Amino acid sequence: MRVGLLTEGGYPYAAGEGGEWCDQLVRGLDQHDFEVYALSRGARQERGGWYGLPKQVRRVRTAPLWGDPPEGDTGRAYGAYGRRERQRFEEHFGELAAALVATDAGGAGGAGGARGAGGAADASGASGTPDDPATADAAGTGGAEGAAPSAEGQAYRFAEGLHGLADLAREAGGLGAALRSEQALRTLEAACRAPGAHPAAYGIRVADLLAVSAFLERVLRPLSLDWYGAAGDHDRGLAAVDLCHATSAGPAALPGLLAKRFFGTPLLVTEYEVRLRAHYLSGAADSAGLSLAVRTLISSFHRLLSAEVYGRADLITPGDARVRRWQERCGAARERLRTVHPGVDERPYDAVGQGAEDPRGPAGASLDDGRTLLWLGDPEPHLWDAFAAVRAAEPGAALRVVGAPAPGAGPPDGVTYEETVRPETYAAGSVVLAGAADAFPLPLVEAMFCGRATVAPDACAVREAVGGTGLVVPPGDPAALAAACLDLLRDPGRRARLGAAARERALELFTVERHVTAFRGIYLELISRAPVRQDGSDPSVPFGRAAGAHPPLHWSPRAASPTWAGRP
Repeated sequence: MRVGLLTEGGYPYAAGEGGEWCDQLVRGLDQHDFEVYALSRGARQERGGWYGLPKQVRRVRTAPLWGDPPEGDTGRAYGAYGRRERQRFEEHFGELAAALVATDAGGAGGAGGARGAGGAADASGASGTPDDPATADAAGTGGAEGAAPSAEGQAYRFAEGLHGLADLAREAGGLGAALRSEQALRTLEAACRAPGAHPAAYGIRVADLLAVSAFLERVLRPLSLDWYGAAGDHDRGLAAVDLCHATSAGPAALPGLLAKRFFGTPLLVTEYEVRLRAHYLSGAADSAGLSLAVRTLISSFHRLLSAEVYGRADLITPGDARVRRWQERCGAARERLRTVHPGVDERPYDAVGQGAEDPRGPAGASLDDGRTLLWLGDPEPHLWDAFAAVRAAEPGAALRVVGAPAPGAGPPDGVTYEETVRPETYAAGSVVLAGAADAFPLPLVEAMFCGRATVAPDACAVREAVGGTGLVVPPGDPAALAAACLDLLRDPGRRARLGAAARERALELFTVERHVTAFRGIYLELISRAPVRQDGSDPSVPFGRAAGAHPPLHWSPRAASPTWAGRP
């Protein structure tokens, strides 16, 4: 099977997001061929280099989502669009713009989600991050006045505009120049002034129009790339892949949407962090200096694109239940969702985990002295109150913090700092503590592989990770944290039982092998359901066309039947 791996700001760049799980997947599925189609986010990322790619990565094609438009991005005929192309562009871009400026009709975050992205998204509790899509919806949706269009109608107009622009770019090119043209600015302004537009968009200025136009040109660059060859082309690009696997529902999925539209290629979307949620969380920093109108339109685009990708994908694989809730809220059908937890290489932790029952450990180093707490991550304010309570009850208790100390402040009594976490670090802790996380708690999983009892806040996907093998306490509650630590420090039997159960759970659910095996089955399932392409097989690939893929012979009736057939 030939798989097109679609990434944005990630693999194969060494400084990219989510590159580790992509590398695990590519190396684990060495029976397949991979083609990587990567969108980069900046010059610094490109200068950072790539992962060392295995032989099954047959090719890598890259394109920037930053900087000025590529040179030579002009129309097919005269260096610019002719009258007919301009009419098509105005029609399709007008549909897209009308969908962007429409008053939100109930999507997660809404067109007014820019308010949440700019500062209201911290209405979701003490952590300041919208862990629940319903909370982000309440924080992000502005109280727009006027009649709101239906969510279905808004999504339909967005899809019509997006795919119409893709067809125009495929046939005539020049989409990047058109998106920055005066025609695009006038079309966008007309949509913002039309009845039913979001109030924030109605007050848009010329500088705002230029900012939105530049944003759309960058984010829609995948529509204009030369990645979509036809069956007879020398460089067939995505026309030759059997499956597209996108690492997010953002711009990375756009090539997959087009491959599905042009060639019927199945589309798989995997998210360990929801692209829309990441936009809301980073909105305050990314939107610095932008007006409310610009933030509104940008948030609306991200929301509508996510819904379009979720609606078109053949299968969606969230990394945990929190991501799954976001995807469902944003329009993903429940029957096309399948949770695949991230995988952790358990081999570095085997020696510690297998020797957890031995008080001296496999190398003679003490694994559990019954008094050491290990904190993962930068210390949080309530940690000091909790540790003071532990020290008051157990004066011999010690705390090792894996993180940076606060500048200008010395560590309290019994506290030491470490820069990095290693298997030996887990080995030296009796109980492992973790702070609030904004993603799947992989450090907790590492502690579980080491057979350590854990105490963690009830946030994000902590309960999903530890199950019943660790203690879960309310976030930011020093009394509860201290009580849980004392319970485990004073009961070595319970500590050992929880640690053993934690290791078994981690080996069952969170290994790289299980992660790769899940995707191996998903790939085969999707390709088995895909229609056979009669003219799309690559003759250079052995067994590229399945047996029986040829259509049956067509028998045409004879002009005259013999007399014995009952006709004269």
